[in-house]
Amino acid sequence: MPQQTETVVLPGEPALSVQIRASARARQMSLRVSGLDGKITLNVPRGLARKHALAFLSEKESWLRGAIARAPGPTPVLPGAMLPVDGTLRRITPAASRGVMLDRDRLLVPETGPTGARVAAFLKTRARDRLVPMADHYAQALGRKVAAVSLRDTRSRWGSCTAQGRLMFCWRLAMAPPVVQDYVAAHEAAHLVHMDHSRAYWAAVARIMPDYATHRAWLRSHGAALHGYRFDSG
Repeated sequence: MPQQTETVVLPGEPALSVQIRASARARQMSLRVSGLDGKITLNVPRGLARKHALAFLSEKESWLRGAIARAPGPTPVLPGAMLPVDGTLRRITPAASRGVMLDRDRLLVPETGPTGARVAAFLKTRARDRLVPMADHYAQALGRKVAAVSLRDTRSRWGSCTAQGRLMFCWRLAMAPPVVQDYVAAHEAAHLVHMDHSRAYWAAVARIMPDYATHRAWLRSHGAALHGYRFDSG
């Protein structure tokens, strides 16, 4: 292919934008629809003729449109909607309260004001209250220290770590089970020792969280759904 990345459009209703990526590591063509944002990517071996990539897309177009149609749409965070908090679904319920509060299987929200923004703020605080102490705990277990922690609404990763010891977490983790939140804290704390995903790195993760594979699998299976909630609704 003439370039490593190219975007093509499949005509139809709707038209589909596909990013074709040529990779030296790819051994065969693979088509992927992101569970986060519906982005379509076709990975191909570097050097593959463009016509072969386009022919593959044409062959898979029916499957691709079916996958797009089956993908769940975004869920507005509004009164009456169900929202997971700590891995448990709660019904968002208007109440005579000044702030957002948990009440068994309900998430109580003020009767007036922007529900989505209020719930997002609640989740950010909850994520910080859980992730900061857990990150410090796991860092200490590895003989390291966390320099700072920030929260963002990231789509491509649940956390990150800089060489300066600064950790970042996606606040949507507050919707995941607490043990999964702990896993991400352990995952990033281990990067304070190893800034890669080598065998030594995973050994460090296993040392501080022996059952990490179970929680990692949960994120792989259910993490995309956490990005389906929209907090910009009334």
